Amino acid sequence: MAEDQMPSTDIVTLTRHILAQQIRLGPAATGDLTLLLNAIQVTSKFIATNVRKARLINLVGLAGETNVQGEEQKKLDVLSNDIMVNALRASGKTAVLVSEELDEAIIIEKRLRGKYCVVFDPLDGSSNIDAGVNIGTIFGIYKVQEGSEGTISDVLKPGKDMVAAGYTMYGSSANLVLTTGQGVNGYTLDNALGEFILTHPDIKIPQRGKIYSFNEGNSMYFHEPVLKYLESIKYPKTGKAPYSARYIGSMVADVHRTLLYGGIFGYPNDKKTKTGKLRLLYEAFPMAMLTEQAGGVATTGTQRILDIEPTEIHQRCPVFLGSKEDVEDLMSFYKEA
Repeated sequence: MAEDQMPSTDIVTLTRHILAQQIRLGPAATGDLTLLLNAIQVTSKFIATNVRKARLINLVGLAGETNVQGEEQKKLDVLSNDIMVNALRASGKTAVLVSEELDEAIIIEKRLRGKYCVVFDPLDGSSNIDAGVNIGTIFGIYKVQEGSEGTISDVLKPGKDMVAAGYTMYGSSANLVLTTGQGVNGYTLDNALGEFILTHPDIKIPQRGKIYSFNEGNSMYFHEPVLKYLESIKYPKTGKAPYSARYIGSMVADVHRTLLYGGIFGYPNDKKTKTGKLRLLYEAFPMAMLTEQAGGVATTGTQRILDIEPTEIHQRCPVFLGSKEDVEDLMSFYKEA
């Protein structure tokens, strides 16, 4: 019988990992992005704690307001937004903040202004809070343009200009997935240590998967290319096994599974939602950056998501992302249309 192995004592925390990346950059690194990412991980810990005890302290249910999207705000939505805004402002490293929960962008006052802009959805999938389904925080980071003091134009830029993106998923564990343009790494919150530990280094999405993730309840509204693609993977003509359907209804959870296991996630525009439902700046862009950094593809069906030029902060777009071969199969149906 093999001897029990001692657990590794060389624990790589999120802080240690991003500091190591900063050191590799040498004199070019100012440490500002490192401090900003540290502020984001602190907010993730704070929100994770509140998600776990939400039922006990009456944070589930409606807060009696609607956000800019016309969605009823949950109490935990409002709290998560306040936590994010306050922590990012206090970091002294941000100039502009854009939140799903706020109609207008926040321009940080001069004494606390930094050189980064953060766009975020403080609690994605919040309609699932009461059901105990995984929910999460999505964020993307831009650098303020040279010569700018921080205006709305600093965030109305293509996703390819983002310097970092990620999400934290709150469920049976809290998982933070992050890219700074050098691949994708995943961290899990150790509640005893109070630290995010590197558990999924250098995530690579499989070239092809076996899972599709679409809300087929909207099938009657889907356009022809999407219907034909779904038909091709549910009833393959080549003798291959059909794909399995997995749809949680929380983008963070669905994309997290897609990153790890491969396949395709899709939320198309259709006859009912002409421009799609997912928000470009703080949902589509960060998830597209993560997907591409992991070796996958993210598209609207006809255009690379990261190439889109936003015209407003709450703009929407169709989203298909996942394994390279799966997404390319879907795009072929759009080319034929």
